[in-house]
Amino acid sequence: MYKFENFHNKPLTERVEDNILSYIVDNHLKIGAKLPNEYELAQVLGVSRSTIREAIKILASKNVLEVRRGLGTFVVNTRIMYNENDPFGLNIVEDRHKLVLDLLNVRLMIEPEIAFLAAQNATPEEVIELYERCEEVEKLIQDNVDHTPTDIEFHTCIARCSKNMAVEHLIPMINSSVAVLVNITHFQLKQETIQTHKAIADAIAIKDGVGAKCAMYMHLTYNRQLILDIINQNEKL
Repeated sequence: MYKFENFHNKPLTERVEDNILSYIVDNHLKIGAKLPNEYELAQVLGVSRSTIREAIKILASKNVLEVRRGLGTFVVNTRIMYNENDPFGLNIVEDRHKLVLDLLNVRLMIEPEIAFLAAQNATPEEVIELYERCEEVEKLIQDNVDHTPTDIEFHTCIARCSKNMAVEHLIPMINSSVAVLVNITHFQLKQETIQTHKAIADAIAIKDGVGAKCAMYMHLTYNRQLILDIINQNEKL
């Protein structure tokens, strides 16, 4: 069965829409290719036929698919296969491991500096909010519940503390893209996440810019190394 991606915090129809796009990419379907029928897609994606029908209707309105009466549903465009929740079009990138690695490399370039700015500019109220997000992530991890949305809020809060309007809008988009693919790691870095999040928050709270920068770098490096390990293991298979 096709692997149904868990696109966090989206209505079911939007999640199915994203998964149909992923199905097109993963199966190398080109313009003119015919999709499986509604029944087959429903079986593959584990949802009802009515949900498949609605998702196809949306994709047809975006000129990605075309429904030809009596013939089936066909791919008519592969260039605009993303929506407003995925402005970079990353949901449909086929090599998920490489994408996550590249995103983490980008984050390593900018997020330590953002943490440095946050330590300089965070207000007492923002520090309280940052600790609240930090504690929420820890509780979710300990309860074995998906902490990804709250993790994004934690990093978004740091971006907001930096008082740089550009990164405040950029970071949530980057982290949302990582969240779409977070199931690759199966949440293996639980204790590392708790410890490095707390180290980042503590450094920002005492306005230790260098400490915040180093803690963020360590946090992202843990994630990057895990992705590299997964990639290396897959290559040996």
